Amino acid sequence: MSDDNFIRFFKPQIGIEEISEVVDCLKSGWLTTAGRTKKFEEDFAKYTGFSHAVALNSCTAALHLALEAVGLQEGELVIVPSMTFAATAEVVRYFNATPVLVDCNEDDFCMNMTQAEEIIEKIQAGKPVKGVPEKHGKIRAIIPVHYGGQVADVLKARELCDKYGMYMIEDCAHCCPAFFKDKKGQWIMAGKSADIACYSFYANKTITTGEGGMATTDNQEWADRMRVMALHGISKDAWKRFSKAGSWYYEIVAPGFKYNLTDVASAIGIHQLKKADLFMDERKKVAEKLTKGLHGIPGIVLPFEKKDRKHAWHLYEIRIVASETGITRDLFIDKMKDAEIGCSVHYIPLHMHPYYKEKYGFVKEDFPISGMLASEIMSLPIYPGLTDEEIHRICEAVKKIVKEAKKA
Repeated sequence: MSDDNFIRFFKPQIGIEEISEVVDCLKSGWLTTAGRTKKFEEDFAKYTGFSHAVALNSCTAALHLALEAVGLQEGELVIVPSMTFAATAEVVRYFNATPVLVDCNEDDFCMNMTQAEEIIEKIQAGKPVKGVPEKHGKIRAIIPVHYGGQVADVLKARELCDKYGMYMIEDCAHCCPAFFKDKKGQWIMAGKSADIACYSFYANKTITTGEGGMATTDNQEWADRMRVMALHGISKDAWKRFSKAGSWYYEIVAPGFKYNLTDVASAIGIHQLKKADLFMDERKKVAEKLTKGLHGIPGIVLPFEKKDRKHAWHLYEIRIVASETGITRDLFIDKMKDAEIGCSVHYIPLHMHPYYKEKYGFVKEDFPISGMLASEIMSLPIYPGLTDEEIHRICEAVKKIVKEAKKA
């Protein structure tokens, strides 16, 4: 396999602006959290329309601190989708609280809000729900995940929060930016319905800092709390203590964590954010070309953008229906690799992982939609810079694999 011919699953788009800013940061002698991180926070808050943005070393950290800020306690419950990455639910376990899993929609793979409400009503009525211990605290929050970059039904999620007294923490790891229409027909950016919204800047995300995340909110108290908890519970930012204007004195006001984002990472993020809209447009164009090239292949179900959404196209997730293609998803991925095309799977649903099966007694059939999708979904490459030739190769490889499978 030739590296030169291999189409990578993702490729960060790093320009001279990011490189120059990182070099300037290195030359400055201040590499950890300082002025560049503060600028990144200010720019991000302005871009997303929030009063406060707290830069962190991952979206996982953002989700963790968001739940801490809203007061999640041991034994309480948080509503999360089964079709998501580990972080969405594991942060709930950090508190020895319980993630209450909900199945996904078959069309957009986002949390099924109708089922979420049914589960909430059962819990409120004292009825048994699988995975929920008999003795438990209140339902503290719900965490909608915008799967692949398409915004979940946040209007319904917001209604549930208002009705049942929950907080809404949006997992916007796939959405910087993405949009939905509100009841008045106005376009709203993903995250704006949340009490706290959490973003990821991992290497394959729509914008990147290599590793990194952000928590946004309009609540000053929560923002202040997350800043303190991101730096060991210290009452003053470390960079202020060591700057000319700062003081050596500090106090530990809570048992915090080490979640701050460095200036080196923020140097990249400042310029990535400036390109976020451009990257979104380029991803949309790649998605449209993939859809055109893959349309009409038997057994290949393509993703789509809902009419009241503006998709971020972080992922281009297709379904391989084995009964129609004559080939399983796993074998399909192997053959794509043979064709020198990188692919991935997002995700193995939480309830199918050993920890959740052993801890809560889940089986695949407990969440039938995500359980079914688990053996069908596959992510194709999608990113700015993917050439027309590469897109053509991807589409032709999919066609060839299906054609050969049907002959076998």
